[in-house]
Amino acid sequence: MLQYIVRRVLMMIPTLFGISVVTFIIIQLPPGDFFTTYISNLAAMGESVDQTVVQAIKEEYGFDQPIYVQYGKWMWRIITRGDFGKSFQRGRPVTEVIGDRMALTVALSLFALVVTWVIAFPIGIYSAVRQYSFGDYLFTFLGFIGLAVPSFLIALVLMYVSFKYFNQSVGGLFSPEYVDAPWNLAKFKDLMSHLWIPTIIIALEGTAGLIRVMRANLLDELHKPYYTTAKAKGLSEFQALIQYPVRVALNPWISSVGWILPGLVSGATIISVVLSLPTTGPMQLQALLNQDMYLAGSFVLILSTLTVVGTLLSDILLAWVDPRIRYQ
Repeated sequence: MLQYIVRRVLMMIPTLFGISVVTFIIIQLPPGDFFTTYISNLAAMGESVDQTVVQAIKEEYGFDQPIYVQYGKWMWRIITRGDFGKSFQRGRPVTEVIGDRMALTVALSLFALVVTWVIAFPIGIYSAVRQYSFGDYLFTFLGFIGLAVPSFLIALVLMYVSFKYFNQSVGGLFSPEYVDAPWNLAKFKDLMSHLWIPTIIIALEGTAGLIRVMRANLLDELHKPYYTTAKAKGLSEFQALIQYPVRVALNPWISSVGWILPGLVSGATIISVVLSLPTTGPMQLQALLNQDMYLAGSFVLILSTLTVVGTLLSDILLAWVDPRIRYQ
């Protein structure tokens, strides 16, 4: 097991190097750069910008040098100082810009993840154990709705319901009077009162998918001889169910750790834009649209790294939970 972990960790090094190279190439692909776009927008409004300042910034970050030199400078700052560069649009370091919204993004994503698991786990088991019952048909129908209806449409409906029947301000995670207020108990209560709408929307699609996965995998295990043998040896139906088939059916859940970690950071971008949430998703989209290369590239690099780390964690957990994988 230890050799397996060490081998996987060593494999991450060239993988992360390749990701960093591809990331830097991707953010360089659009024609022009942030300064070209910025100067063009100012010219369209009849304003001008000091070309000396622009040229100084370009020389500092190596924009006047070949792409491999720019990449080397960027990676050297990241490795040696943890400096991901500067957000040109906001005029601040990338770490500060991302950090401002990271806490709210992670809190929202974790809350939605917990709600997803708490709902999907028992319903998936119930649908498999009570196959073709009324409850199974009902949850299957609701699951198909959750998968089929676009999340942004549900967001718009819930925003209307929230404003119409609960008299809540629409959009955002805070009421207007708490947006810039310091943290206190009142602001926390206001956050919790607004959190239910994005939580339901983000959790709905994930819940519907996990219910179907849990039901399908558990149905494959319920008809196998080891489950019948466990019940024949004196275990109650519930004990045998939890100890054996449910444990095996959890493998797809554990493997989903690979996309949970980047999901915690990126948030649901489309939903965040519709609901005007102060999370990292809209910031990432804006950085891509404005060619804010270091901010956009840092997002892509962080999310890719978290995906690789999440995949490693899921593989380790699978090997720990499922002896079949460990033996192989």
